[in-house]
Amino acid sequence: MSIQSEVGQADLTLEPSVSDFIQLMKPRVMTLVVFTALAAMLAAPGPINPILGAIAIISIAIGAGASGALNMWYDADIDARMARTAARPLPRGRVTGEEALNFGGVLSVCSVLTLGVLVNWTAGALLAVTIAFYLFVYTMWLKRRTPYNIVIGGAAGAFPPMVGWAAVTGSISIDSILLFLIIFMWTPPHFWALALYRCRDYERVGVPMLPVVAGLAETRKQIVLYSIILVPLAVVPFFTGLGGMTYLVCSVALGAVFLGLALRVYVTTEGREADTAARQLFWFSILYLYVLFAVLFGEAIFHRFFA
Repeated sequence: MSIQSEVGQADLTLEPSVSDFIQLMKPRVMTLVVFTALAAMLAAPGPINPILGAIAIISIAIGAGASGALNMWYDADIDARMARTAARPLPRGRVTGEEALNFGGVLSVCSVLTLGVLVNWTAGALLAVTIAFYLFVYTMWLKRRTPYNIVIGGAAGAFPPMVGWAAVTGSISIDSILLFLIIFMWTPPHFWALALYRCRDYERVGVPMLPVVAGLAETRKQIVLYSIILVPLAVVPFFTGLGGMTYLVCSVALGAVFLGLALRVYVTTEGREADTAARQLFWFSILYLYVLFAVLFGEAIFHRFFA
């Protein structure tokens, strides 16, 4: 299938800019990925060589960007027909499918080899798994075939803390798996909240997101169920020693708000109020994850340099 047949023609005569390639890397998503990996690096036991630490974070960022570019390459046909994604470089014709594929492929190989050779191969292998999982398992296999695409596919976004942890320790631990599980359980209510108020977009392009296949009521129910699991799970790092008292207070308080917003989504089923409730949960869920990892980051900085 030709990507060019799916995109607008207005910008095809323009040369791609640096900004276009940055957009291919999904910088907003990359920021969250890099931050969770950095927090895990600092929280991991063991010394961090500043140069190797910087190399690790840059490699993880490039790997995340590569995943975004490859996702946009494969999904250019549906991106062109969704309001949320129609302005991306491929649908606008500012970057060709071949350019996006080559860009993502080169970044993937370079990020994995750099991390593996210069830091350690456990971290490099985990980064390779992250990129491959996002492209082959989520984007190519699950996204267009099952309403639980985001449940299984969400693992791709949950791997970065494990990569960051392995960059310091060269291993996988219970704590790094715990950070993986927090993001893994956070992903469904986060994306299903988005899908609730973008349901028509997904329906139009044939992506079987849960609201399209199972209906809005079932999606709201699933959001609450996953939130009920997520909120206490996010408190567990305090009991393993990964998080301190500040983390405990913040995780409990944020979790209460998260669960409250999820319940509001469940009971608000009509009109604009329903869309507003879903939007509020979606945007708060981003803040929720950022703050959880920001507290881990801050506590780790304190223990490393001031305790």
